[in-house]
Amino acid sequence: MRLNGLKDNEGANKQRVRVGRGIGSGVGKTCGRGVKGQKSRTGVAIKGFEGGQMPLYRRLPKRGFSKWRRKRFNELTLANLQKAIDTGRIDPKTPLDNAALVNAGVLRRPLDGIRLIGGGELKAKVTLSVDHATASAKAAVEKAGGSITIIEKKILAADEEKRAKTAAKKAAKNASKKN
Repeated sequence: MRLNGLKDNEGANKQRVRVGRGIGSGVGKTCGRGVKGQKSRTGVAIKGFEGGQMPLYRRLPKRGFSKWRRKRFNELTLANLQKAIDTGRIDPKTPLDNAALVNAGVLRRPLDGIRLIGGGELKAKVTLSVDHATASAKAAVEKAGGSITIIEKKILAADEEKRAKTAAKKAAKNASKKN
């Protein structure tokens, strides 16, 4: 075998079709795109268009829902919390919140808050400030002598107060218009 005898297998290298080279080539003039109109142009795709008929994606019923400003929470198990306390990354005497857990390296990034999950056992007495906690997690923390403060509910209560104030203002404004 010699270097000048090497070649690809038959059909391995396919030549591209050169369009627009006369009517004798089979792909001349309109280059295989038909004639005129939007679809004959480059870079145009009319997805879902069915020629005026109601398209399939509009005929089918809507399903599901995507929450508009969905919050993403860090999930923290009791087992991971206890492991961090045992290794000395967290001091159980200090209050623990999102920032403290991120600084200690227990959580990777703050996200929108913490969701405490009751997987595992907690032996240390801790003071936690979280956004959500399961019933088993609350029970385990309180059994160990600690306490949990739920942040999210405080925020929701403040939002409710704002809504009530704006509703009262609107009612007063409407009442003054009627008089």
